[in-house]
Amino acid sequence: MALLPITSSLPLTELDARARTVFRGIVESYLDTGDPVGSRTLSKAGGLNLSPASIRNTMADLAAMGLLDSDHISAGRKPTHMGLRLFVDGLLEIGDLSKAERKRIEAQIAADEGDPETVLNLASDALSGLAGGAGLVLAPGYQSALRHVEFISLDAGQALAVIVFEDGHVENRLMPLPAGTLPSSLERAGNYLSARLKGRTLDDARAEILAEIKAGKAALDKAAQSLISSGMADWSGRPGQKRSLIVRGRSRLLDNLTAQTDLERVQSLFEDLERKEEMIALLDRAETADGVKIFIGAENPLFSLSGSSVVVAPYRDGQQNIIGAVGVIGPTRLNYARVIPMVDYTAQLVGRLLGRPSDF
Repeated sequence: MALLPITSSLPLTELDARARTVFRGIVESYLDTGDPVGSRTLSKAGGLNLSPASIRNTMADLAAMGLLDSDHISAGRKPTHMGLRLFVDGLLEIGDLSKAERKRIEAQIAADEGDPETVLNLASDALSGLAGGAGLVLAPGYQSALRHVEFISLDAGQALAVIVFEDGHVENRLMPLPAGTLPSSLERAGNYLSARLKGRTLDDARAEILAEIKAGKAALDKAAQSLISSGMADWSGRPGQKRSLIVRGRSRLLDNLTAQTDLERVQSLFEDLERKEEMIALLDRAETADGVKIFIGAENPLFSLSGSSVVVAPYRDGQQNIIGAVGVIGPTRLNYARVIPMVDYTAQLVGRLLGRPSDF
């Protein structure tokens, strides 16, 4: 499934000054009211110095380009998902948050002693309340350094890997046991991993361990090599593993519904939010680059029915490693100019609270 946002294939340079002005007016009005925009309404808005007939002709040209659509012939026009993408990429003016807005977000998220779970839940609540959509937070996977690894043979061709972290956290993971594996192979595999993983995270050591085994530098039999290789492949570097998705503010998506079609879209969106594995995969993709990512409507298969938009940004730990993401999901007529800087600042704040809680 292609989850990365798709930039509009139509360059902004193909629109002349009149088309840009009319297009901007329609999109801004639609984002403000949620209603299709007619030529007479746009003419009365002022600033265009165009007759309704001239506006209608320009609107027809924009519709032919795939940037505008209408529910029926006599209705006004509204931007398509491609049109919204073009507007966001090329015409949207994004300001910075005011000092008061930053203080408001900080007041809602800051938690005693920077407890990670509390911070993440408050961040999701804050984004929901401030942005008017549902708040999304992708919690980080467990990334502590390890102390010890041990393999235990079970019945039915399975082994139990007992992974002990330096902070005392313990995880037990089932994995296939290679045929003919002897107890001595399990012991050697555990000792080998314990020696190389001690004080390091799984992700940090994974490539080095697999390369050493592939090069034949590990003094291990084939069963132990197979056990370690399959374990390292399964335990680290797998998107969505051990990740949790925090969603707050679903009820806000029911506010200001104007038609039965709006209710049907929101119901579809609720169904999308229940598909947590796919939502986690979407937010994982947003972690691959710096800055805010925007996913608009049908350009993402996950939202093909609900026609929703997601604005998301990654957050970092104290070592500047990307460990999770925060965002807002709602109808495609989100107030992008307000939501984008809000999500960006919230991501920075969450990272600082989790990485250096004493700063706040």
